[in-house]
Amino acid sequence: MSLKQLENVTYFKLNNEINRPVNGQIPLQKDKLAASAFFKENVLPNTKTFNSFNEKIDFLIENDYIESEFLANYSREFITELSEELFAKKFRFKSFMAAYKFYSQYALKTDDGSYYLESIEDRVLFNALYYANGDEALARDIAEEMIHQRYQPATPSFLNAGRKRRGELVSCFLIQVTDDMNAIGRSINSALQLSRIGGGVGISLSNLREAGAPIKGYEGAASGVVPVMKLFEDSFSYSNQLGQRQGAGVVYLSVFHPDILSFLSAKKENADEKIRVKTLSLGVTVPDIYYDLVRKNEDLYLFSPYSVEKVYGVPFNYVDITKEYQNMVNNPEIRKTKMKARDLENEISKLQQESGYPYIVNIDTANQANPVDGKIVMSNLCSEILQVQRPSVLNDKQEYTYMGTDVSCNLGSTNVVNLMESPDFGRSIRAMVHALTFVTDSSEIDAVPSIQKGNSEAHTFGLGAMGLHSYFAQNHLVYGSSHSVEFTSIYFMLLNYWTLKASNEIARDRGVTFYGFENSKYATGEYFDKYVSGLFQPKDPRVAELFKHHFIPTGDDWAELAKDIQTYGLYHQNRLAVAPNGSISYIHDTSASIHPITQRIEERQEKKIGKIYYPAAGLSNDTLPFYTSAFDMDMRKIIDVYAAATQHVDQGLSLTLFMRSVIPRGIYEWKNETKLTTRDLNILRNYAYYKGIKSIYYVRTFTDDGEIVGSNQCESCVI
Repeated sequence: MSLKQLENVTYFKLNNEINRPVNGQIPLQKDKLAASAFFKENVLPNTKTFNSFNEKIDFLIENDYIESEFLANYSREFITELSEELFAKKFRFKSFMAAYKFYSQYALKTDDGSYYLESIEDRVLFNALYYANGDEALARDIAEEMIHQRYQPATPSFLNAGRKRRGELVSCFLIQVTDDMNAIGRSINSALQLSRIGGGVGISLSNLREAGAPIKGYEGAASGVVPVMKLFEDSFSYSNQLGQRQGAGVVYLSVFHPDILSFLSAKKENADEKIRVKTLSLGVTVPDIYYDLVRKNEDLYLFSPYSVEKVYGVPFNYVDITKEYQNMVNNPEIRKTKMKARDLENEISKLQQESGYPYIVNIDTANQANPVDGKIVMSNLCSEILQVQRPSVLNDKQEYTYMGTDVSCNLGSTNVVNLMESPDFGRSIRAMVHALTFVTDSSEIDAVPSIQKGNSEAHTFGLGAMGLHSYFAQNHLVYGSSHSVEFTSIYFMLLNYWTLKASNEIARDRGVTFYGFENSKYATGEYFDKYVSGLFQPKDPRVAELFKHHFIPTGDDWAELAKDIQTYGLYHQNRLAVAPNGSISYIHDTSASIHPITQRIEERQEKKIGKIYYPAAGLSNDTLPFYTSAFDMDMRKIIDVYAAATQHVDQGLSLTLFMRSVIPRGIYEWKNETKLTTRDLNILRNYAYYKGIKSIYYVRTFTDDGEIVGSNQCESCVI
């Protein structure tokens, strides 16, 4: 059967029967039958066969499917041996969705789309060989982590590793714009180039002067940020990866920027078409002083970036507004406008109800937790990347008179369920760090030199997690309970410890540290103060039992690691970030990211074939009570879990809030009505801030008619 002939096949019918209860029971066995039928009816007859593994490799190289260069680092005997070891593991997809997602989106196919050229074992093999760069022992370790699904590279890395005709291994980027036409022009070109190679782009517009500000002394000449937003949206629409996928971008603006209301209004459904942005995402950076003004119900002043930069001598992003707020209010040289803080707070909540936007970055929280020298000024398309940037300076030829640094997002994810079964947690993390390091070291984004420079100096990556709710359910922990919060803290503490240890080993072996290490809190030892106290040990007996087979570092272990890091340094500026984990979580048959599931039986609309039903991993009568939908939870419970992880994560976590337009009584004690209100969102955002949450991604609202507002995800950033 041709891959194009998907109609009237058994596996879709079997999968769809999951949604038809039999005697009041969900026929979950139909999903296993659908997976088996998929292999029998689709995969096996449509897989190109070869007489030997060597013949297959030769075919893939000769026909420009696979690069020969990375394979040349190994003997053909070793490659064959590792392939045989992978097939001997007898990997099986655990659900129909897992198998379908892999073969439809990730498996290499012939140019005409008629035949599959890869199995999951082949894709894992090529990933492991590619990342290990000739190190046979490391290749084995990476392959072991991937075939046991303890580790999953992000989609661009997993998809492209080893392929001859491929996209970039990294596909998420951050750039900031300074307040001049040269910077605006260069950044639009950068957005075009990054979108062309498949990138999603985050852009900070906070430095730009507001509408009506003077230009060269002429009052009222500046157009503000909204026209620039439109330029970026048009750029992403135009540069759409050969017409295959819409480009994607997010623009961030300070909550104290005078254009903040027009910025938010541009996303409203009833906005004038001249200013409305349809596909561009919005994010707002929020310093501490804002929450204080809202709490006290005081006036709020919005400050002109143009005049602030004239007074302080640095772009608006680099002024500490919380520290300087009263000085800026009192300074007559700084143009400002006044409004009620709570009026702006309500505008943010109204837009989140309507569209799911804006993302929120608690910028002071992020910077106070930041252990490296420099300032975080923005985030990315999924709000989990929080890295320092330095602004560039350009001349009229759009040449750099000073090249600053921008950011690329190199992501991967642990699978909580499977990593907890690892025979050696530390060895598993070490293999993951080395795989991610190779991606960082080999990433070349020549089209945007500031990103290239940032990557070459910082060597950053973001290792995260998925499957947390699956792990809780399968171990009978209630999501948001004290047990689950403590488990999350210990798990992410271990990720932090072992990634630090691996980064330290690489720095020692190479004699190289990230740029500015000597000015970091790692170098002073200050970063380790909370760990050498020995506080991060399991206290709850249930949690201790779950970690009984894993090494838990004591205060002395942390002190020893701190000494090694002060002596030899760290290779990576940043190591941890939790992304939304989109389609990749299906391949692992586990819950996405560390948030709860949204449906016990998820219904997905696939473009080519219609509806597919995906039961939560391990769903049974035994786990059913522990699989509460996120839409039926008190969001503070989700925030508590994220806060437990946040204290160990040097970047951010992509936190989504899940709301119902009609909220069941009893979920929130402050509710005396069931309708979702702006006050509810205000309370939750403030709760997140006071719990130390660095960023909030979408607000997803389940409406009366069954639709989900704010459910779009950026395919460039999801893992």
